[in-house]
Amino acid sequence: MKVVLTGVPGTGKTTVLNKAMEIENLKGKYRVVNYGDVMFEEAKRRNLVQDRDEMRKLNPEIQKEIQKNAAKIIGKMENVIVDTHASISTPKGYLPGLPEWVLKEIMPNVIVLVESEPKEISMRRAKDVSRVRDAEDIERIDEHQQMNRAVAMAYAAITGATVAIIKNRDGKIEEAAKNLTKILE
Repeated sequence: MKVVLTGVPGTGKTTVLNKAMEIENLKGKYRVVNYGDVMFEEAKRRNLVQDRDEMRKLNPEIQKEIQKNAAKIIGKMENVIVDTHASISTPKGYLPGLPEWVLKEIMPNVIVLVESEPKEISMRRAKDVSRVRDAEDIERIDEHQQMNRAVAMAYAAITGATVAIIKNRDGKIEEAAKNLTKILE
């Protein structure tokens, strides 16, 4: 099975995924791949960026080339969970995180959106000193989550995948992880 796990920065999607992967019946069942890491390695190899946060500021055409190369690598994997973003907020607008050429390489069975309240996301981002993120107001965060829902359904129309939404509310990581586990079993 191939699963795409998405969420805007600060929803805790990777934290939810890591917690779910600790649950006994999932250990060793899936390979977890971070799409951004695969893309970052390609961009770094080409001397285009020094850190991951610079990637979304690259020319969209260069981002597309990097996406294509990463999709070819990931598309060959089996029983994989792809930790990624459904859309990327760029200075020129939203860029699909998984355009058609990526989806056709990966062909996910399930697309999972991890969502949180925009105010919670804003507070999480403010506390995360490990990343360099542009400031976004609560309305913009909400817009980005709505954009993710729209593109997830478009992705499903292309691939035949199902779309699931998991809420990751503050203090309820265990609940979110259990909900993810149900989808992955």
